[in-house]
Amino acid sequence: MDWRELLGLIAGALTTTGFIPQVRRLFKLRSAHEISLPFTIFFITGVGFWLLYGVLLGRLSIIIWNAITLALGCAMLYAKLRYGR
Repeated sequence: MDWRELLGLIAGALTTTGFIPQVRRLFKLRSAHEISLPFTIFFITGVGFWLLYGVLLGRLSIIIWNAITLALGCAMLYAKLRYGR
């Protein structure tokens, strides 16, 4: 494996893992008042574009971590819509 791809895998793992505690907290507390809806929408859209970019380049590190981050972002959006009022 190329060292640049390994670097991408490590970077993706670290940044994606950072979202897990936030998403868990949203569902545990059943509260999403502190999460901005525009932020969540822009975040999901941006991650979707990163995922598409990874697919177009065929870069596994970009594809894997952005797919996981997109799922976490969608969970965050669901929590915001359900618990954010």
